Amino acid sequence: MTDTPELLSPAGDRECLEAAVDFGCDAVYVGGTGFGMRAGPKNFDMQGLAEAVRYAHGSGSKVYLTCNTVPTNDEAADYPRFISEAKETGIDAVIIADIGIMSMTKKYAPGLDIHMSTQVGIMNYETANELYRLGANRVVLAREVSLSEIAKIRKNIPSDMEIEVFAHGAMCVSFSGRCLLSKYLTGRDANRGACAQPCRWKYFLTEETRPGEQYEITEDNRGTYILNAKDLCMIDHIPDLLEAGVTSLKIEGRAKSAYYSAIVTNAYKKAIEYALKGEKLPEAISEEVYKVSHRPYCTGFFYEHSDAEQFYQSSGYFRDYEFVGTVDNWNNGILNITQRNYFTLDNELEILPPKGVPSIFRPTEMFNTAGESVNVANHAMEKLSLPCPVEYPPKSIIRMEKVRN
Repeated sequence: MTDTPELLSPAGDRECLEAAVDFGCDAVYVGGTGFGMRAGPKNFDMQGLAEAVRYAHGSGSKVYLTCNTVPTNDEAADYPRFISEAKETGIDAVIIADIGIMSMTKKYAPGLDIHMSTQVGIMNYETANELYRLGANRVVLAREVSLSEIAKIRKNIPSDMEIEVFAHGAMCVSFSGRCLLSKYLTGRDANRGACAQPCRWKYFLTEETRPGEQYEITEDNRGTYILNAKDLCMIDHIPDLLEAGVTSLKIEGRAKSAYYSAIVTNAYKKAIEYALKGEKLPEAISEEVYKVSHRPYCTGFFYEHSDAEQFYQSSGYFRDYEFVGTVDNWNNGILNITQRNYFTLDNELEILPPKGVPSIFRPTEMFNTAGESVNVANHAMEKLSLPCPVEYPPKSIIRMEKVRN
């Protein structure tokens, strides 16, 4: 069993990185201006990467740089300068999926830890051992590997080689994230960080002698989203992951919000702590993952009888909670906040401190910067003050449950 597993969180920009670090991650993975599998997020230029490293290291967290696209000839020629500059920022490791990129990393950024991406499709210990001989410190296993297979890999690789798996987040209808659907349908290459997520779209069937006639593709009359995968969630199964020998538990989501990074990081950090103590995870903590935007959850391919099914009802997400603000500070019974989304004095709020547990807060009064009493917070990024008997630390998250019609 893994002694002290790493919790690895996503960060698409500086706000997400600070959220992940503040709420308890051991390491964070980020993208640079090239070579990463998420072209949509802001990502980090070299100056931003250096500042991000300083922030993370200041809290004891590591930073891993994703360089896991399959580069073209021209891009490969640019990699030596890119990775040598990246190493100078102080990053702790690089996540790669290409043997040529691996070779250049060793040459132009010697001593930098190498993590082999899930894009490699690592399914067995022979592959892991060969990558170790080539210089890899860690393998990020394919999502298709079961817990029993992970245990076999752990027993047959060097003790100092690390195993990382995805424990939470979106899954692709592909093998280890390698998908051609987006490239064919939109010209946006999923293997170069530009996926348009056509697997979430609604599809119809046509027959060549009946042009213009569309037939819905259904399964058990539940819907038509034949490629729309459920989200992975292993928060209630952390002991099984540790027993299998997993070194690092990874949260998917570099294209998602800072709120997502904070909430899911906080929940999994506490789940790991309970697992290490051998104690049952409180329901209040496992329920935290339902307070972010998500599709129905499943346990992926980890168990022999997989429940990695498709979600047939729609391509949408469940969004039951709204992120409405963050705490700036608390002073003499006054909670000073920055508003992020609409709420009123009639709303019951929840406040989640970094590395803490949520508690209910019912506001009775609210004042704007002019000292005027207001009943509604409806100006984004507005500074507000609320009487509050409980002291909450800066960066605490304020949210409310959405009203269901």
